[in-house]
Amino acid sequence: MYKILKRQQMNPQNVRIWLDAPAVARNARAGQFVILRVDEGGERIPLTIASMDKQKGEISLIFHPVGASTMKLAAKREGECISDLVGPLGKPTEVEGFKRVAVIGGGTATAIAMPLAKAFKDNGAFVHGIVAFRNRDVVILEDEFRAASSRFDLISDDGSTGRKGNATDLLREALERGERYDRVVVIGSMPMMKSVADLTRQYGIKTIVSMNPIMVDGTGMCGGCRLTVGGKTVFACVDGPEFDAHEVDFDQSVQRLGVYADFERHALEETCNLLKAGEKDA
Repeated sequence: MYKILKRQQMNPQNVRIWLDAPAVARNARAGQFVILRVDEGGERIPLTIASMDKQKGEISLIFHPVGASTMKLAAKREGECISDLVGPLGKPTEVEGFKRVAVIGGGTATAIAMPLAKAFKDNGAFVHGIVAFRNRDVVILEDEFRAASSRFDLISDDGSTGRKGNATDLLREALERGERYDRVVVIGSMPMMKSVADLTRQYGIKTIVSMNPIMVDGTGMCGGCRLTVGGKTVFACVDGPEFDAHEVDFDQSVQRLGVYADFERHALEETCNLLKAGEKDA
């Protein structure tokens, strides 16, 4: 059992929790994730570690409650526990030896990108942080990302953040005015990552994406997280979660994400009914 030490409603769609997990906090590095179960009968869900405090023995996770399991997790209160937690899993981000890096986050995935930006900067790199959201109301981690960046740009679909457009627009402008990067790291929706990858391919810039497909056991045995990268089958949980963006088959990944749509819809309906029943009993 892992206790929820703190819970924060970051905005209408994002929740952050801090968990008492000393072993995970002690060993985790930027880019790694955990797999957890909210209760004994629940599914296993992967969530990237947003922060780790080795002294306090805490990690934090940021998520958007859209499915059955994340809604159950969001309903948990401070002091309550989740059933189990495995991690850190996946290969940590390669952050050493880079001089200029662009780290791009979109929406909730900014929670994954921010610790990477910090790790690059801590290793001496100039970090151009670029984050994109639908609107100002759903912006998260702005102050933290600014602090982790040498230069920081914020943009939104509707312009409510002061600039209208998307992350690819900002990166394109930077490249067109002569900015160059040793590496670009982009984490967000499949269309966003593909768009950035298509742009950086034109400039010959090595680009990394963090893939978060369906996972079950976190060991590669179940095959649920398989991807095609460079024409070969790989497993996000053990070979990733980060891969060369120019080799990822994004179209296949989008198709695979829809495989369990009907199952998830039924599970979500059942969870919503249970949560409503619990509120009435309370």
